[in-house]
Amino acid sequence: MAGTAAIIFGAITIGLAMFQLNLAFGAPWGRLAWGGQHERLPMPLRIGSAISILIYGLCAAILLARAGLIPLWTGADWLGTASWAIAAFLGLGILANLASRSLPERLVMTPVAATMCVCAVLVAQTT
Repeated sequence: MAGTAAIIFGAITIGLAMFQLNLAFGAPWGRLAWGGQHERLPMPLRIGSAISILIYGLCAAILLARAGLIPLWTGADWLGTASWAIAAFLGLGILANLASRSLPERLVMTPVAATMCVCAVLVAQTT
């Protein structure tokens, strides 16, 4: 179960990374991210989108390692704690997306964050 959840998380992460990359390069999809206040993101939020790609990659690597699917950080004691931290962060992400003033962000990103959170919990609880 943890392996499947980690793979689903990784796949969603790839999609989100591509989405954020497009936002960083000025795609008119800003209503789906960062509170939905801008059609095209201003430069500070574009930089934030670029940084988020790195964060997504790190989170995916942690969960894939925790699930034993990649040999990164094999046996590291902190993987469990980091996995639970990712799950908690995504739980907050669900709340943030639900609170967005942007209807498109609420409708699209809330279920994405919820799916990722469930996947992270399934991976985090593995022993």
